[in-house]
Amino acid sequence: MKATAPQIRAAMDAPKPETRLYLLHGPDESGAAELTTRLARALGPDAERIDIDGKELRTNPGRLADEAASMSLFGGARLIRVIGADEFTVEAMTLLLSAERAGNPVVAIGPGLKASGKLVKLAIASSSAMAHACYVPEGANAVQLVQMVAREHGLRLMGDVPQRLATACAGDRAILSREIEKLALYLDAAPDRPRDADANAIDEIGADIGEDDMFGAIEAVIDGRVAEIGAELAGIGEGGASAIPLLRSLARRLVTLAELRAEVDAGARVDDVIEKHRIFFKERGSTSRALRRWNAQQLARAIERTRLAERAMMSSASAGEVLAEAECVAIARASARMR
Repeated sequence: MKATAPQIRAAMDAPKPETRLYLLHGPDESGAAELTTRLARALGPDAERIDIDGKELRTNPGRLADEAASMSLFGGARLIRVIGADEFTVEAMTLLLSAERAGNPVVAIGPGLKASGKLVKLAIASSSAMAHACYVPEGANAVQLVQMVAREHGLRLMGDVPQRLATACAGDRAILSREIEKLALYLDAAPDRPRDADANAIDEIGADIGEDDMFGAIEAVIDGRVAEIGAELAGIGEGGASAIPLLRSLARRLVTLAELRAEVDAGARVDDVIEKHRIFFKERGSTSRALRRWNAQQLARAIERTRLAERAMMSSASAGEVLAEAECVAIARASARMR
C-alpha cells in the first residue's frame, strides 16, 4: 500500500506481523533513517539488525526472504535493512512478499527509486508492504513536521518556535528529532504530561552564538584559508559554545551560495546576481570569490558533509567538537584545491 507520513510513522511505531516490507524511496535519506530508527526502537533494544547492500541482492535475490524467515541467534526480533535498493532488487522483494513465511520486517531504502518504477509499484500493490516517498520538507511542510514531532514528545510549541526549529534543522529529520528530544527532556515533557515550549526555552538550551562571531571562521572555510582555520575555531571555542551552531551557520551559507550559483549557471553574471540579492557589503567580496570558485556539485557535497557532521556530533559516543573542526578543515582544504 501507499502510505502517507502519519501512516508510515504509526506503522513504524507499532509494526504489524503481516507487514513484511517497508519501502522508503525519495531523496530524503535523513527522513528514511529516522523512520528506520523508529521501527528499531519499536522492536526493542535487543533486536538484531542485519544490513544488506542492494547490489548483493542482484546476484543473490533469495537471501532477503531467507533472512526475513530466519530466527535471531538468541531468539529475539530481527530487523533487516536493505541499503541502496534499486530496480535490480525487484526479484528479491518479490520473493520476500510471496514467501510462505517471513517473520522479520524488512526496511528497504532507495533514494534513487522513481515512484513510477517497478519496485515502488510492487510495494504499493502488495497488502504485505508499505511504500512511502521521503522528500525533504520545506516551507509549511517543514513547520508541520516540527509540530508533529513535538506533539509526539508532549510539547506544545509556542509563538515562532516551530519556524525557528524548522529553519535551524533545514529539513534534516534526524537533527530535528534530537533537538525535540533535548527540549522535551529539559522541560520534562511527555505525551502524558504535555508542556509549553516557548522562545525562552529554545534560547536556554540552544546557547547559540551569534553569526557575527562565526563570520571569520565560515569565510575562512569557504575561501580555503586553511592556515587561519585553527585560530578562528579557537576563538569560537574560547566562548564555551558548541560547534553545532557553527556547522548550521556554515550550512546556511553554503545553501545561499548554492542558490546564487544556480542563477549563475542559468546565465547570469556573478556581479549581477550579487547586486540583485543585495548581498551585505561585508560579504560581497567573499561571495564573489566563492561563486567563481565553487560549482553546484561541489556546493551540494559540502552541504551534505556539513549536515552529516552535525548528525554525527549528536549521536551517542561521538568525538564531539573534533568532528566539526575536522569537517571545517576538510572543506577548507577542498576549497583551497579549487584555486
